[in-house]
Order: sequence, then C-alpha cells, then structure tokens
Amino acid sequence: MRILAIRLLATFFVSAVTLGFVPAAVAQAKTPSVAQVVALDECDPHTFNKVLGPDFCHNIALGVLGYTTTLSDLFTKAAAGTPDPGWDFEPDTVKIKEGTILTVVDQGGEPHTFTEVADFGGGFIPQLNGPGEHTIPECAGGFGKVAVARTRLLQGSQLQVTGLSPGEHLFQCCIHPWMRVKVEVK
Repeated sequence: MRILAIRLLATFFVSAVTLGFVPAAVAQAKTPSVAQVVALDECDPHTFNKVLGPDFCHNIALGVLGYTTTLSDLFTKAAAGTPDPGWDFEPDTVKIKEGTILTVVDQGGEPHTFTEVADFGGGFIPQLNGPGEHTIPECAGGFGKVAVARTRLLQGSQLQVTGLSPGEHLFQCCIHPWMRVKVEVK
C-alpha cells in the first residue's frame, strides 16, 4: 500500500511539474524577439537650456565630467559637414528576423525622432543639415506632421517599431539627420 501511495504521489508530482512548464514553454515560444537601438547625444545643459528653454537638455551622465557639446558648436559642426559624433544611434546597423520588435530608447539629454525614410537626407532644421542636404519628404513639416510627431523620443523614453517587412529599412532623426540606422529584416 505504501509503494502504491508513493507511486501515486510521484505520478501527481511529475504531472504537476510537466503541466506547470508547458504553459510557460508555449508562452515563451509565442513571445517575439526584441532588438534595441539607443539614441545618444552630449547636449550641454547650460547652453541648450538658455536658448531652448529650461529643462530642454537633461544631460546628467557626462555633463558633470565636461563631455558635452554647446548648442553653438552643434550648429557649427553640422554646417561644416562634420556633425558631432556624440549624437548617434547605436548600433548603426541592426539585423533582425521578421516579427522582431525594435525598441528605441533615448538615453541622450534631448529629444530625437526615429523616423523611417526612403533615403537618408536632411532633417526639418535646415541649419543642422549638412552642406547641400535638403529636408527629405518624410521629415518635412517637423512635429506639425503627425508621421514625424509620433516618432518623437523624449529623454528617457522609448518607442517600439513593429511589423517591419523583410528587406532594408532606413531610419533617421529628423532633428539631427546624421543620426541614422539601417535595419535589415530577414
């Protein structure tokens, strides 16, 4: 009788463990993959906020160490065709499978956009476009255009891009147009 009771308990235990893991395994199989892109910048809070308003730039990471770019330097470098490399999307190229969720996080100090474009080009602030670069159609109208406004990232925020079809997709910041990412979907 005792052996029968032990076998019965063992059977219940194995069944409970198996059934407990099955829903988790099924849920895990249905969970899509996630890839991340990070928006970075090195805005100088003092010069940016003086011109653009209080709390525009929230650079708390490197500002204390003096690793920042003033607002005038940002415009000067962009006009010269040598934009500040501290303003960047990382990584520059992302390779994902179809169905993967692309999460974009703004870890910089100021706003950005993550706008899909047909071809890389100029953003909606002409003074930040490189020499000879003109505002591309996807960025025209700035935040007055819903398609651009919905791709806006504020400092510390994130957005998710879903439903990318197989092929190559180009994304750029419509404010700082040298911030660019190529997404390859298999």
